[in-house]
Amino acid sequence: MNIRRHRHTTSMLSNGRILVTGELNVNTNLNSVELYDLSAGNWITTPNMNIERSQHTASIFANRKILVAGDYNGNSSINTAELY
Repeated sequence: MNIRRHRHTTSMLSNGRILVTGELNVNTNLNSVELYDLSAGNWITTPNMNIERSQHTASIFANRKILVAGDYNGNSSINTAELY
């Protein structure tokens, strides 16, 4: 990975890549997203999410969209979601 992460999510995509969203990095939530290409063995930086997230969920739908929902900002839960 290009960025150290914990409290992130991973989603296995139908094309064999793994999408890694959000993180908590040195007590700061980040909005970064990366793809891991299993066949090439490398990390690809992708467009960021709209808001910073950690401790969230990610669900893959049949139309290949990923719903990223929830967050915890250190004090309270957040009720936002976005399609990625």
